[in-house]
Amino acid sequence: MIQDTIAAISTALGEAAISVLRLSGPQALKVAGQVFRAPKSMDALIPRHAYLTHACDRDGQILDQGLLLVFRAPASYTGEDVIEFHGHGGLLVTQKLLESLLAAGARSAEPGEFTQRAFLNGKMDLTQAEAVMDLIHAQSSLALKAAHEQLGGAIGKEAAALREELLPVLAHVEAYIDFPEEDISPDTGATLVAKMDLVLDRTRRLIDTSEQGRILRHGARTVICGEPNVGKSSLLNLLLGFERAIVSPTAGTTRDTIEEIIQVHGIPLRLVDTAGLRASSDDIERVGIERTQRELERADLILEVVDGSRASETAQRVPLPDEVQPRRILILNKADQGTHPSWENGIALSCLNNTGVESLRSAIQSVIMQAGTMQADHPIAINARHKVCFERIMTQVQAARVALIDGAAPEYVALDLREALQSLGEVVGVVDVEQILDVIFSSFCIGK
Repeated sequence: MIQDTIAAISTALGEAAISVLRLSGPQALKVAGQVFRAPKSMDALIPRHAYLTHACDRDGQILDQGLLLVFRAPASYTGEDVIEFHGHGGLLVTQKLLESLLAAGARSAEPGEFTQRAFLNGKMDLTQAEAVMDLIHAQSSLALKAAHEQLGGAIGKEAAALREELLPVLAHVEAYIDFPEEDISPDTGATLVAKMDLVLDRTRRLIDTSEQGRILRHGARTVICGEPNVGKSSLLNLLLGFERAIVSPTAGTTRDTIEEIIQVHGIPLRLVDTAGLRASSDDIERVGIERTQRELERADLILEVVDGSRASETAQRVPLPDEVQPRRILILNKADQGTHPSWENGIALSCLNNTGVESLRSAIQSVIMQAGTMQADHPIAINARHKVCFERIMTQVQAARVALIDGAAPEYVALDLREALQSLGEVVGVVDVEQILDVIFSSFCIGK
């Protein structure tokens, strides 16, 4: 049982209109009573009502005036007694208030400890706790939608459904262990195999969403490449809507990669402007070109920029392997000077006149959707931790399936099925996963 009471500033550091301080734990009311001068005793305050209150330091000096709210256990975010104070958003006053709460008996909260307590107190499963951070970090409308779905328990429900499919299979197998004189009949064996096939198919579809999850959380790595002086940096600035990269008629201006994040039709893109590809005797430029090659190897999307006003045979195209070709979009820049008829495909665009941008955005959406990594209407997008768990489940259920078909002893089948159920428990956090919890919640901000 959690015995200590934690306190933290829950809003970002810096000057703002308001700041929020939060307390949670069994002594939250007692600690708050030593700092806040509420109109009546803390025990008498009506939950979820805002009270205009003075906050004082240990010497009784008034530090701030703001709104005090009480959330009584278990009807709170953490499942414990929670106190919130909404005061003025100054750096010094907020820090002084936190110091007063700590002096009154609270402990400074660790990163993510409020959400960790919500998980430990059964207010959410582990996938929902992870969704809190996804919601905070969402950089696009699709990422926000996926985070809301996960916060609503979408992944947890899928894990529960898989568990409901596997438990009867394990029960049947263990029944044959208890009655060794009975063999598993062919009909029963076929039924159990069919149930495992259903689990395998459902698990495989979950694993297939991991790429979508990666893109939603981190952005599709989108590399802008081409010869020097064809408008790569101009394209980056155009898509961003502000001057991020230096634009110069001098070839080789971009020596290093430049990264920024935008969203296109709800899809987050991690734009990477690269050094122009050409033979160079400049050591620094050569390093930049080598980095360009490495970026191309790990790109989700490649925007190849050429000077569309010149004949196609004069362009130095970027060599790419066949498997990457579907992820390449050819951009015929400088359309304001006219597009040379030798170009048979590509998107005509003018960074100077801002024309062709919507056509490019539509093409970007189409390429990423066609690659199968993004599905706008898919409610689930698992993360890397979920993927590892589900891949392990696939391996364990497949092993149980093979053992059953090969007529192995039921004990071996049951062992693999139990391990699969253990892995399912890891997904939602119903087994002892202390090390996993440390990793997950250490990435949270303090006060959440």
